[in-house]
Amino acid sequence: MEGLRQQTNRLEGVVPTAPSFVAAAHELKSPLALVRQLALHLESGEVSSSELQEVAHRITLTSERALRLTTDITKSSRLEDSLFSLEPLNPIVLCQEVVDEMRPLYAAHGRTIVLTSRARSLLALANRDLLRRILLNFVDNALHYSDEGPVTITASLRDGGSYIRLSVRDYGPALPSTMRKNVGQKSVGMHSRPESSGLGIYIARQFANAMQATIGATSHHDGATFYVDIGTSSQLRLL
Repeated sequence: MEGLRQQTNRLEGVVPTAPSFVAAAHELKSPLALVRQLALHLESGEVSSSELQEVAHRITLTSERALRLTTDITKSSRLEDSLFSLEPLNPIVLCQEVVDEMRPLYAAHGRTIVLTSRARSLLALANRDLLRRILLNFVDNALHYSDEGPVTITASLRDGGSYIRLSVRDYGPALPSTMRKNVGQKSVGMHSRPESSGLGIYIARQFANAMQATIGATSHHDGATFYVDIGTSSQLRLL
């Protein structure tokens, strides 16, 4: 785990402040506005029978996204009162579950999401529920900033196998340096990504801290990569 502790992008020393009601409202505004727009479209009576099922499906998917956010906000506020057990798990299987869960929402927005892996066999030590929520958070974020090309989830061994990195790569606006250095802070300059309050990333960091993991971000000229670094299971290190 020494290599994990020494990561330059692990954002050491950054102490995120608690998310505000304004930030929460900002993040919920987009999905709620879309649900309202689709509902008004249904009420107009101008929806054909062939479109009805598609509109209803989009309402369901968007509502689920809003519910994920509210659940994460509630869960993050109770982290200090909870104990989260760590267990050996296959992160590739978990990543595939996230891809399968999010694929319909991506398709509804005309986007694609895929999983790649640089290792055939991985075994991580993490809390399954928190890790899943971190990945869903990253994937939700990537959906709104990926202009072209598929959003890609990658699982890879790092530092000679001492830890595993799960990355979500989007293709959109470059990530401002202030945001890259301060992922998890409430007040972060995101001039090229103005629709994000940073609340979701803050929550992801809270979840990562609760299971002894770290998150970070890398900027590209054509997008960004958000990642979570988790420890490998001792069962893997003994192989």
